[in-house]
Amino acid sequence: MHALTGQDKLAFNKLQKRLRRQVGNAIVDYGMIRDGDKVMVCLSGGKDSYTMLDILMNLQRNAPVSFELVAVNLDQKQPGFPEHVLPEYLDGVGVPYHIVERDTYSVVKEKTPEGKTTCALCSRLRRGTLYGFAEEIGANKVALGHHREDMLETLFLNMFFGGTLKSMPPKLLSDDNKNVVIRPLAYCREADIAEYAEWREFPIIPCNLCGSQPNLQRQVVKEMLAEWEEKHPGRLETMFKSITNVAPSQLADGDLFDFVGLEDKQREFQSKRIETLDVLTREA
Repeated sequence: MHALTGQDKLAFNKLQKRLRRQVGNAIVDYGMIRDGDKVMVCLSGGKDSYTMLDILMNLQRNAPVSFELVAVNLDQKQPGFPEHVLPEYLDGVGVPYHIVERDTYSVVKEKTPEGKTTCALCSRLRRGTLYGFAEEIGANKVALGHHREDMLETLFLNMFFGGTLKSMPPKLLSDDNKNVVIRPLAYCREADIAEYAEWREFPIIPCNLCGSQPNLQRQVVKEMLAEWEEKHPGRLETMFKSITNVAPSQLADGDLFDFVGLEDKQREFQSKRIETLDVLTREA
């Protein structure tokens, strides 16, 4: 990061404090990191994971609890992947790290039909490898760099294409119950992360090594949300608040709310009300 002076320094400090506060609040709100945790920070080389590692290292120095950070990158053997970039950066910042080499790229290319997007299978293979490696190194938390917009995009992707009302939770237990996954950037805006990454001059590795995939559903949803935010500033913030303030009785999932038993609940309430009135009448 180049030296800053004057207004630039004030702007950077303000941005860094905001991101630190948001990450700290998310950690506290969801109990993401506790004393003695070993957190495996998944580093892809993109702006989000660089920012996550940077902010977590900053918080680690001042946190009221003691926790360990270890950065892990999965080298998936995509053609053109610059293998030297992340080791040089991680050596420079002084964080322990591992580079895990798995040729998932060939598997994805072999299994994905022509014309179909590769991201879904790539993501599953990547997660499986990283979760297994977390066990190997004794990490009890796996930190992923998803931010607020990622969570909203996932919400709409699941609504539009999956018929489910779900997103990316800030904290979850993996399907095999072996890994606790955390998303410390859950409260952070993508625009703030992009600006921070630019200030910090992170050596970004672009996520287009698999080639152009113009029909990605996520990109369509991303553009839709960006248009909404441009036309109605603050809409994304309101939408994000909605996924932290869910009212099951106002939706239609019978597993989350007992719609069938509403009459029984009404009768129970009326019965208790009558009993109370009888008691009050006798006492009077």
